[in-house]
Amino acid sequence: MAVSASPSPPVRLALPDPAATADLARRLARIARPGDVIGLGGALGAGKTWFARAFINRIAELSGVAAVEVPSPTFTLMQEYVFPGATVSHFDLYRIERPEDTWELGIEDAFAAGISLIELPERLGPLLPHLRLDVVLSQGAAPEARVAEIAGTGDWPARLRGVLPDE
Repeated sequence: MAVSASPSPPVRLALPDPAATADLARRLARIARPGDVIGLGGALGAGKTWFARAFINRIAELSGVAAVEVPSPTFTLMQEYVFPGATVSHFDLYRIERPEDTWELGIEDAFAAGISLIELPERLGPLLPHLRLDVVLSQGAAPEARVAEIAGTGDWPARLRGVLPDE
């Protein structure tokens, strides 16, 4: 079967509160596997790090590991979490000036061996893998609400079936 680099039509989900955002992250973590790249887009304060915390802790739980502290990697640029069966690299590219600067962070190795969560993936420019899942969070109707737009390339559309509601 051919793998498509064309994105699937985005699925739009209303997330009424932070718990719904965390639930989405946990559902996506359940189907994530090594080699996956997940871009987390959205404005500052949109919930990208909240999403990443829930995602990483679901991977920990699936690996039989207790919950871990997941700080924002805004200043460290990258945090790595090694679990039995899965390594998750959490990147925040807010302070990256040029896409090439990410090579020093080991981003190529992260793409090859683990699951990569990338906040502000557009800062990678041409280095952003074509085969990925994009989750873009934006402000919802209420202060705590968010809207998620989810689109994937490669085998993501098939993997998302049954995980995301049809909208």
